[in-house]
Amino acid sequence: MPLNPDSPLARLMNAPVKAGRVEWIGLREARRAPLRVVESALAIEGIGLDGDHYSRKDGNRQVTLIQAESLRAIASHLGLDDVAPGDLRRNIVTSGINLNALKGQRFRIGDAVLEASGECHPCSRMEETFGAGGYNAVRGFGGITARVIVGGRIGLASPVEPLR
Repeated sequence: MPLNPDSPLARLMNAPVKAGRVEWIGLREARRAPLRVVESALAIEGIGLDGDHYSRKDGNRQVTLIQAESLRAIASHLGLDDVAPGDLRRNIVTSGINLNALKGQRFRIGDAVLEASGECHPCSRMEETFGAGGYNAVRGFGGITARVIVGGRIGLASPVEPLR
């Protein structure tokens, strides 16, 4: 049920969100394939990122995003100095923006417009990657999923800006 736009909660949730930027981009051509790090990717309207195996018409998980700040938290939970972006198997790493504040919102990333479609929960692969406790280390820090509303190029250092 949509929030009443005049409610105190709606006003809080619709408050300004600081913009961020793209720090890393990775594409996975097939299930369980390693991510290929790229400097830019083409977001295709209603499909996803060109060359990524999750690209599919009308899916809710066309693009996955995670915050660089979350990578540091996950590393801390694992007792590691850092965690490589490819280990989390997300497409885009951002910094400076709270991705969870984009819930149900549209945002511009580079030349594309995406819409946050849900949380990106960890899977059992986190145990394979990080060992026992990997799944729990990522819980609450897995980022978001998004749909591509308007296609366009997304590159490193592209701004990530909420659309209101």
